[in-house]
Amino acid sequence: MMNNQLIEALEWRYACKKFDTEKHVSNTDLETILDSIQLTPSSYGLQPIKVLLIESKELREQIKPIAWNQAQVVDASHLLVFCHYTAITPADVDQHVELMAHTRNLPIEKLHGFGTHVKASIANMDADHVKQWTGKQTYIALGQVLLSCALLKIDATPMEGFDGEALNKLLDLPNKGLSASLLCPIGYRHAEDPYIAVKKVRKAKDILFETR
Repeated sequence: MMNNQLIEALEWRYACKKFDTEKHVSNTDLETILDSIQLTPSSYGLQPIKVLLIESKELREQIKPIAWNQAQVVDASHLLVFCHYTAITPADVDQHVELMAHTRNLPIEKLHGFGTHVKASIANMDADHVKQWTGKQTYIALGQVLLSCALLKIDATPMEGFDGEALNKLLDLPNKGLSASLLCPIGYRHAEDPYIAVKKVRKAKDILFETR
């Protein structure tokens, strides 16, 4: 049953600390993971994020000290850098509306009210609020990746532990209107990772959930 498959996958996954450098995610599985990111829900459907796929070992070696020397950054098969746009302009909304009209084969006039609403909503946010809002969208995408990887039996380790300013500078993100939110190495656990056999620690359901 899919129910069992889902829970078994989530019980299997953990934040891998030691990746097997000899094992690599296949192109097919990688494309599936990227598809899952593309299909991630976002506020107004705007997708105010960009995900960098870092395959270059040289670049990952440069990122490693910025990420507190965490070995996963280099040892994993691939490194994903989740970034968010630091501003959303009316032109960005117009572009999204045009894509909606084209995708759904609708007259763009039918989406005028939606576009106006989105622009007004964003106009009511100050610059810091916009950055916080777009940054939160990357966490939704990360959740989608973690679940997708678990179902594919691929290890994924979400990381907030890095110097954001230094990483932004290294990847030239500010010049592209972007800022890094999260790192996520993906690959396969090493047989000697000490966390493989460690049991998950989770609150009991009667503590975690409350029905009202």
